[in-house]
Amino acid sequence: METNIVSYFDGDIVELHYWLKNQTHSMDAFVQNKCDYEFLHVIDGIAKIFDLEVIIETEPLGNGGIKRWFRIIYDIENKKAAITGVIVLTLAVGVFTTPITTALSEITKQLVEKIFEDKKIKELEEEKLKEEIKNLKLDSELKAIQISENKNIAKRKSTFYEVLEKYSNAEQISITIENKDKNPISDEIVIHRNNYKEYIIISDYLDPIQDETALIEIISPVLKKGDYKWRGIYKGEILSFNMKSNEFKTLVQTGLEFKNGSSINCFLEIERKIDTKGDEKILNYNIIRHC
Repeated sequence: METNIVSYFDGDIVELHYWLKNQTHSMDAFVQNKCDYEFLHVIDGIAKIFDLEVIIETEPLGNGGIKRWFRIIYDIENKKAAITGVIVLTLAVGVFTTPITTALSEITKQLVEKIFEDKKIKELEEEKLKEEIKNLKLDSELKAIQISENKNIAKRKSTFYEVLEKYSNAEQISITIENKDKNPISDEIVIHRNNYKEYIIISDYLDPIQDETALIEIISPVLKKGDYKWRGIYKGEILSFNMKSNEFKTLVQTGLEFKNGSSINCFLEIERKIDTKGDEKILNYNIIRHC
């Protein structure tokens, strides 16, 4: 994200502008509310990663399409919190304006570096806060990586653009960081309608987790033919699983006995996906083979 910033510390407002067809000023309320909801959850999700307590206030709508202003409120007297608040807001905009095919980890890294080059942070370094700011920068770099890998944030961003793509009146959106007087302190970043798909996750399915040395205590074996689920205890949790090992099925059919406490060493595959809220959901536990 290229910016012409006087100081990041002047920015505590983000403007989200929905540009509509024929320069209209009305928008489907459900679409707007859903998009605002996902947008705010991205900001809140990033703030939580930084352990920063923030209040997000909305201000009256503006014309020129539909303009939404969200003010980020935090403890400005606490210099560390003030710097962290700036980081949260800047990274939120960076996340929202980075296509899924672009390496988000590199973008967030560049943004953190740019923030810590800010002239007001340099002034704070001269106020005997150099070591604290150095540690904050290192911590911010690590958390920026967490943000780039966060599935919940990625899903909420994707849902935002997915909703807009289905709403034909939304020709483009733009996002700007502004000061308290609503003067821009960053370049306006515009996302056109024909680019919305670049921000939408193609599949909600995640790569399966594979445990090649899983140990499952059998509770309820399946002794007859058919695709019935077994039950067992895996890492202290009772679960149902699919037996996909034909070799083990054959052993069962030929008389393998199960006693109280019988266990199986196996290659376990755990199928996962991201739900509509951006949370990870387990779909299936599959025993691929007996070890």
